Amino acid sequence: MFCFQCEQTAGCAGCTSAAGVCGKKAPTARLQDELTGALVGLARTVRASESGAAAVRPATDDLVMEGLFATVTNVDFDDEELRRLIGRVHAERARIAEAAGTEAAPDYELDELWNAQEDVRSLKSLVLFGLRGMAAYAYHAMALGYRDEAVSAFLHEGLASLADAEAGADVLLPLAMKVGEVNLACMELLDRANTETFGTPEPTQVARTVEPGPFIVVSGHDLHDLKLLLDQTAGRGVNVYTHGEMLPAHAYPELKRYPHLKGNLGTAWQNQRKEFADLPAPVLFTTNCLMPPAKSYADRVFTTGPVAYPGAAHIGMNEGGGKDFGPVIERALELGGFSEPHAVAADEGSEFTTGFGHGTVLGVADTVVDAVKQGAISHFFLVGGCDGARAGRNYFRDFVQQTPEDSVVLTLACGKFRFNDLDLGTIGGLPRLMDMGQCNDAYGAIKVAVALAETFGCGVNDLPLTLVLSWYEQKAVCILLTLLHLGIKGIYLGPTLPAFVSPAVLDVLVREFDVHPVSTPEQDLAAILG
Repeated sequence: MFCFQCEQTAGCAGCTSAAGVCGKKAPTARLQDELTGALVGLARTVRASESGAAAVRPATDDLVMEGLFATVTNVDFDDEELRRLIGRVHAERARIAEAAGTEAAPDYELDELWNAQEDVRSLKSLVLFGLRGMAAYAYHAMALGYRDEAVSAFLHEGLASLADAEAGADVLLPLAMKVGEVNLACMELLDRANTETFGTPEPTQVARTVEPGPFIVVSGHDLHDLKLLLDQTAGRGVNVYTHGEMLPAHAYPELKRYPHLKGNLGTAWQNQRKEFADLPAPVLFTTNCLMPPAKSYADRVFTTGPVAYPGAAHIGMNEGGGKDFGPVIERALELGGFSEPHAVAADEGSEFTTGFGHGTVLGVADTVVDAVKQGAISHFFLVGGCDGARAGRNYFRDFVQQTPEDSVVLTLACGKFRFNDLDLGTIGGLPRLMDMGQCNDAYGAIKVAVALAETFGCGVNDLPLTLVLSWYEQKAVCILLTLLHLGIKGIYLGPTLPAFVSPAVLDVLVREFDVHPVSTPEQDLAAILG
């Protein structure tokens, strides 16, 4: 196998043995490459037959989103499911070609990409991995009935471009920036889908202790799946707890009104094997962040949406477009839960606070602006992104602990679990540490930065604002590309740089965008605060 799309890739270079660091086996990696190549062939067929294939969308677009999402790290480990997806892509490609009276484009061989000249491989990888992340965001919006044809069209455009053997840096670097541009529209779409469906998030304290009785743990990101489960568990005597990136769900008015949405169990995705080992409850994975389940809880794992694992029960979509979570509920009732209040980790029992989305932060913008003008707030830090298991990620906790007492720390995504148990106090009645939500909510942080810049009559780069980002998988890649598209400079990125970024491409990022690999909290803070 060859895979270097995530931060934990072997030796910071690439997974090339019988299995990847994530647990993905070589045959699975090859099938994911085959699926990607089939999607490239489909995209080329769509673009070649655009004028004669008015019925291409939305079914084709949804299939492309699903297929790309299945290749994101920690999503689909099931070879049979990947083969079914490849078959569906081939069938759709043939249908479109026949309807348009054109020839179907062949599958693209991913070995051509992996063996390309170093900088071409780097830039094409940046495009491909960005597309995979953007497809995940588009998939979440699509699940709520929200689509953007420009986003869908660009997924085809970007995939088709991978097969261009003549494309060099002059073509591929602007294309990577376009991934960032289109992803901004995609994240805005998802933000609108979430808030119009579930309401504007509001600051909410979330319990960390599990109550007695049957319960279900929901991990991943998909709010639509959580809503369906809450509807089906209502009145059944089964409580629901979130895990990982689902924590911010508690802040949405339309979700927090369910009295049996009780709290949050555990922390970030890489701790699930420890946190799920002895739970007398089933775990439902709705999106990426699945680790190969340990034997101690493998028989309690359920998957849905793009997530699949061999042997795990999968809850698919029925003909009416809904899902029946009955098997998950019955398993919860059978297992019975804890007999008394239980803290899953030794330090649990307190509360997490979430819900400081852009609606809340901008609602107190006057207070924030006054605090800056009066010198009460000296600096803003956005410390967010993915968590992971590689050594060095304690950097982010140490960094937050050392930020000045007159600074504000915004955070989002599961990287916050490194430090969201800290009490940093308040400034002017506002908490110094504000959780803005999932990685899916990165648009909110961008919106706050742009609004503050407009208020102060300056550019975002002129604000007393520094972005300190941790990355792990492909959704983080497309967010980084969006920030670069917006011209945001001085980003600190860690704990290690992407293996797929060649020295020449890194030189461009450093020269044009002032991207900094993280060093130590002390050195970086000294440089930032000058």
